[in-house]
Amino acid sequence: MRVVDEHDQVRRQVRGGQVRRQEAHASEHEGEVRRQQVRTQVWSEVRSQVRCPALMAPASGRRPRAPVGGTDADAAGQRLLETYAALAARGEHLLHGLLAGKPPRQWQHYPENDAIDRVSGYQWFYHSHSPEDRSGASEHGHFHLFACRPLWAGRLRSGAEKAFAALTGDPQVSVTTRHLLGMGMSAKGVPTSLFTVNSWVTGDLMLSAAGTERLLARMRLDTGHASIDAVLESVVALCAGEIHEVMAARDATLSSRPVHGVLADRNLELLSEMVIAL
Repeated sequence: MRVVDEHDQVRRQVRGGQVRRQEAHASEHEGEVRRQQVRTQVWSEVRSQVRCPALMAPASGRRPRAPVGGTDADAAGQRLLETYAALAARGEHLLHGLLAGKPPRQWQHYPENDAIDRVSGYQWFYHSHSPEDRSGASEHGHFHLFACRPLWAGRLRSGAEKAFAALTGDPQVSVTTRHLLGMGMSAKGVPTSLFTVNSWVTGDLMLSAAGTERLLARMRLDTGHASIDAVLESVVALCAGEIHEVMAARDATLSSRPVHGVLADRNLELLSEMVIAL
């Protein structure tokens, strides 16, 4: 009788452990569902605020800046060093002005309505994810770079853009921006990675790899955040080869999934990523 009682006790303990594991798994699943709902709601609110402004003709006396892209990587590297040296001399973090000297709030848009160059047609914003959303990530936050419609509208009928549209299911969405690139940042304010994300993440669309690389190579920024503009321009110029690889990996990821609905696939968020060491 004692042996039978002991066996019953063991079975009850085993069943109890299984129930607890099932409850923990269900709780974890519910938590992930809630986090996904929050991400979706926040991104919907964030991107609904962003509208490409009417671009202005260059102001009288505004001198064009010397090219940063192309083969002039030395000039880009020198500009990057000078930018950080100037910040160090002032005792400032790269994001000091953008964050008003305060820690960033998770998912908050910085600046609230994007940093926009109304002459060039490029824009960006910075934000940080919650730790639960990007488990294992070491970044402080990241920048998202965009191009306004006048920069790319005339190219949509090119062979490269038609082929890319076919790869992504020929989306018929009318948007005013196209996402170009993401740039991860360390807590020290130094770029550490380049990445691309799916279209549902940013609420707009992408361009072909060739079209994206062309726009990034020509990117000029004057948004009122001079140090950040300089870093973004310089890193893009220095990392042309890495950007090419990131774009190729992005397209490889997209082509590995069914065309229908790929841009809205909530299980496909990060399309490609590369660590960089400036």
